[in-house]
Amino acid sequence: MARKRGKQYQDALKQVDQDKAYAVNDAVELVKNIDFAKFDDTVSIVFNLNVDTKQADQQLRGAVVLPNGTGKDQTVVVFAKGDKAKEAEEAGADFVGETDLVEKIQDGWLDFDVAIATPDMMAQVGRLGRVLGPKGLMPNPKTGTVTMDVAKAVSDSKAGKVTYRTDRDGNVAVPVGKVSFDADKLAGNIKTIADVIVRARPAAVRGTYVKNVSISSTFGPGVEVDIESI
Repeated sequence: MARKRGKQYQDALKQVDQDKAYAVNDAVELVKNIDFAKFDDTVSIVFNLNVDTKQADQQLRGAVVLPNGTGKDQTVVVFAKGDKAKEAEEAGADFVGETDLVEKIQDGWLDFDVAIATPDMMAQVGRLGRVLGPKGLMPNPKTGTVTMDVAKAVSDSKAGKVTYRTDRDGNVAVPVGKVSFDADKLAGNIKTIADVIVRARPAAVRGTYVKNVSISSTFGPGVEVDIESI
């Protein structure tokens, strides 16, 4: 059953040419203009890729620091001990711990956005796989969240680091800022993540790689972006 959209969404949709791929700066301006949320909404980009996610070598996963941040304050937890725990605290981590932190999360606490761990802590953190995995919070070397350089991992997360990964349909969705951002800052973030996605093209992909790109605010309609303009 098709989802019924409200009047504000329908009015916004009427301002989008469904047969047009907009230059990135024009797309950003349009998304900002048609947003109707009563709060500072998040703007996201979605790449539809020609990849077979059943093949391990065609699954994309990684992280990138957006040059203009995301507009969101990230709550960061770090699983570390000794000098590395102190390093994490000095870098600005919100919560740092060992077994105590693992047990706190096992008891149901999940009030954080990013989890980082040193490699020696992963035996304990692995017990949280069923809790953190489905929420995309499990530390992973591919996203730089399992590392000995916890200071950099914390500072990157605080500065606007976002993770990306393909879903089963070959889509990659990434937040790129807030509606209140200047258009140039949103466009800069978009171009940064687009460059990363293009460079991550799997060697096995033949023909067109990026099939479609669109941006939207959380509740607004999607606006197709001209890939060449990115």
